[in-house]
Amino acid sequence: MPQYKAPLRDIQFVMHELLNAEQHYDKISAYAGTNRELIDGIIEAAADFCENELSPINHSGDQEGCHYEDGVVTTPKGFKEAYQKYIELGYPSLAVSAEHGGQGLPGSIGNAISELVGTANWSWGMYPGLSHGAIRTIEHHGNEQQKEVYLSKLVSGVWTGTMCLTESHAGSDLGIIRTKAEPNEDGSYAITGEKIFISAGEHDMAENIIHIVLARLPGAPKGTKGISLFIVPKFNVNEDGSVGERNTVRCGSIEHKMGIHGNATCVMNFDGAKGFLIGPENRGLNCMFTFMNTARIGTAVQGLAASEGAFQGALMYARERLAMRSLTGPKNPEKEADPIIVHPAVRNMLLTQKAFAEGGRALVYLLSQFADIVEAGDNEEEKKYADNILSLLTPIAKAFLTETGSESAKHGVQIYGGHGFISEHGMEQIVRDTRIACLYEGTTEIQALDLLGRKVLQTQGALLKDFTKIIHKFCEANKDNAAMAEFIEPLAALNKEWGDLTMQIGMKAMQNPNEVGAAAVDYLYFSGYVTFAYLWARMALVAQEKLAGDTTETDFYNAKITTARFYFKKLLPRTRSHVDVIATGVESLMALDAEHFAF
Repeated sequence: MPQYKAPLRDIQFVMHELLNAEQHYDKISAYAGTNRELIDGIIEAAADFCENELSPINHSGDQEGCHYEDGVVTTPKGFKEAYQKYIELGYPSLAVSAEHGGQGLPGSIGNAISELVGTANWSWGMYPGLSHGAIRTIEHHGNEQQKEVYLSKLVSGVWTGTMCLTESHAGSDLGIIRTKAEPNEDGSYAITGEKIFISAGEHDMAENIIHIVLARLPGAPKGTKGISLFIVPKFNVNEDGSVGERNTVRCGSIEHKMGIHGNATCVMNFDGAKGFLIGPENRGLNCMFTFMNTARIGTAVQGLAASEGAFQGALMYARERLAMRSLTGPKNPEKEADPIIVHPAVRNMLLTQKAFAEGGRALVYLLSQFADIVEAGDNEEEKKYADNILSLLTPIAKAFLTETGSESAKHGVQIYGGHGFISEHGMEQIVRDTRIACLYEGTTEIQALDLLGRKVLQTQGALLKDFTKIIHKFCEANKDNAAMAEFIEPLAALNKEWGDLTMQIGMKAMQNPNEVGAAAVDYLYFSGYVTFAYLWARMALVAQEKLAGDTTETDFYNAKITTARFYFKKLLPRTRSHVDVIATGVESLMALDAEHFAF
């Protein structure tokens, strides 16, 4: 099992050299003074925790899994102890405002730590990770009493949170959920229903679990316009803030899953459980989007984590494993064979993993900076602009990074050959663990519809134009830089094509709305590859500028440029196949009657 090593140098490159974190924070009064020494110190400490506490229990947690007995879930050995250390180190409160007991640091630093945690041990990281969304939901939509009762304990990590959306008959179609909320005389509500696929819904790591639950009030309108949001604690809370009697919410079972065995995926039964309305009646889905958007960025981090983890494991093996000779002559003549890293096919897989990991890191951290502005920016116009960029890029990040993470994990197994299929090497665990990321918080197909249908076509391309203008300005600023021509010319062409492709789909959709569904997934992939191309071009430019100056890290910066070149030459051409598929339209997809699929 590979020992995780935090990629600190690349994190520093993205935060400080690509995205200029200090300048970014100084533009936001709430974060002003967040300097590099502080940033690097926090991340280095988190790296130590992840390398030495979380990574060692990743494989064992997968092998042991969670234990369920009569409604009680026990986490794998070492999970509870690691969580207590996590609390002691103050990580749950890191990116929460001081007003609610947090340390008031930017969320972008918290997301960097989430990457470290997720790569070291994703199953463990889901327990505290879901609390962030619960905290944000209560912060944004709770009343003062709810904030007073729940936030301090969630922020400290003594309590954890969940999101309870899905029901067995509904899936992503939340408009047809059946869980109901009946008013009680004391102003609370009796919540009755069953929720499924509830990550961290029951466990032994915290003294209370606060469920954020979607349910319907009596007489509520049908569909998504009739959903309200409720706080439902595992244990009711006494007036003095202490844990009281057990609420009537219970874990009915835990799922037997393909992966993330160390995290409890629960069926939660609400039997008249006491709950409290959060936000306005029948506006629950709007409030829940605060939670869901946080979770979607978090899921994008899982895609990044899969690429990074698979790359680290595969690179170590490829350097050590001897098999065959290089086609251009022995590279290791004193031994019986050459290390497999000399073979072009292996290098193709490794460089694909590297390009996806480092490109994914750049995208997640860029998104995180826009989220900082939305959360704490001083200028309303800048906040609105950042929110627009975030709205467009979030479905791209969630879907594209998890799909590329899944591809990277597959390459990890492939590089190991038969050994990759064996559990002790850890590569097959990454495949299993990351596959869920393409499904939860909205499948790739749902994210694609959200991107093309809601974010692009319903805004008549306004959100897309905000981002393509950023790319256009970058290309214009560097069009006369001969050293950047190999990146700028294809990027500029694809950026223009992005708008043209959108217009073509929109015109077809006016005649047949199914054209949107037919094009959406390929459109999302195209969007992801172009977004990565922009970020890789930016990284190449930074590396060129550093090499032109006085640097001792020539190997690091040359590797950046070489990886950018690989991305543009070997991965970016995939956009052509997606454009070709989009051009074929919907006809062949809908031609076969449903009853004729099988005979």
